[in-house]
Amino acid sequence: MTFGKRILKLHPAALILGSFLLLIVIGTIGLKIPISTPIGHISWMDALFTATSAVCVTGLAVLDTGRDFTIFGQCVILLLIQIGGLGVMTVSVALFHWLGRTISFRHRMVMQETFAHTPRKDIYSLLQSIFIFTGITELLGAILLTVFWSRRFPVDQAVWLAVFHSVSAFCNAGFSLFANSLMDFRDLLSINLIICTLIILGGIGFPVVHDLVHYLFRSGQRRVKLSIQTKTVLTTTGVLILSGTFLYMILEQGHSLKGSGLGNQILYSFFQSVTSRTAGFNTLDLAGIGNAGAMLLMLLMFIGASPGSCAGGIKTTTLTVLLVAARCRMKGNYRPNLFKKSISDVNIMKSLSIVGLSAFFVLVIFFLLLISQSSEQIAGHAGGDQFRILLFEVISAFGTVGLSMGATSVINGWGKMLLIIMMLIGRVGVISFAYVLIINGNQSGIEYVEENMMLG
Repeated sequence: MTFGKRILKLHPAALILGSFLLLIVIGTIGLKIPISTPIGHISWMDALFTATSAVCVTGLAVLDTGRDFTIFGQCVILLLIQIGGLGVMTVSVALFHWLGRTISFRHRMVMQETFAHTPRKDIYSLLQSIFIFTGITELLGAILLTVFWSRRFPVDQAVWLAVFHSVSAFCNAGFSLFANSLMDFRDLLSINLIICTLIILGGIGFPVVHDLVHYLFRSGQRRVKLSIQTKTVLTTTGVLILSGTFLYMILEQGHSLKGSGLGNQILYSFFQSVTSRTAGFNTLDLAGIGNAGAMLLMLLMFIGASPGSCAGGIKTTTLTVLLVAARCRMKGNYRPNLFKKSISDVNIMKSLSIVGLSAFFVLVIFFLLLISQSSEQIAGHAGGDQFRILLFEVISAFGTVGLSMGATSVINGWGKMLLIIMMLIGRVGVISFAYVLIINGNQSGIEYVEENMMLG
């Protein structure tokens, strides 16, 4: 059997992980070559970490993107963000289709794995919607950002800044060409709203966009209904943004929001609520937030955005399914319902598995990170408690968020490798990653007599 045929026989989860790993290797080499950096070289570890962060659209950085990389290096990072955000297999399947090549059943299964609720027969229509929506949204974002930044920078620089940040925001990557992210623009309503809109549109998931397009532009009298997936994503996203804004504004009165007017407090809180769920830009110094505010951001990062998007985390739909199921059990009902639809036991068990595995991976990586790092170096550089700072970094990597309290730039090589693993798990998905770790994925087929035991 040839190598190519062996590849095609891999499970979709293994193909997805393999495609990301391949792109990371290519990106690492691209960032390592002399033309990518002003000084002509960076370490292999820094190149690997930056490439992984870009491909996994995380935004955690060990180097200053605007200062430590040339235009060529920044272009490499931007390309990795774009391909990683859309999904390597999404781009390759679309390319094969446009070239007239036959798409194998295995590749169709990969797409089904990525966009689980979308029928296989609709894959090409979905791909078309993804690329059109992505191109139009990023172009509009770049034009609007150019208009505002051209007032502060030369036109050519403003255009490049606008293109880079538009793609980075839509792909929920959080990479910025400014040393302090977007802190210099925290009082500008226009920049905040443009970036937040791009983040939200990139985070609701391409299947939701596909569903909304069909709903809004339905032809004739054809009746089209929004799926339960779309309704759940839109509702949960709205609730998380509004509740996150309100809670951050309440919790941070004596910390990062101290001394700010009411209007600015709302704007700062809204931006942090949106960006903390997956994007990674920041308009406030996160080293100065309180413990309660840090806990809120970690919770939002752990949840993440929505399935089929550029984001990590457990996803909005997983959270909603578990909350609805828990409420159903507490009321004594047998079947949990949502938007006049019943939620299957399979979805409930998968949601429980996602949350359980996610918490397990986060705790294991966090524990290993605590062992491998010097507390004096972390606390001395980041100016805070090592436990909180490192936990924040790990959850940020898992949610592919990219927010940092300052530890990422000073951790040692072992710490960087642990965060690289965490970013991969967060981007590929804990279920897919766990499958790849299992040598034999076949089910046992043996079923024994059931017996109850005490729980809770």
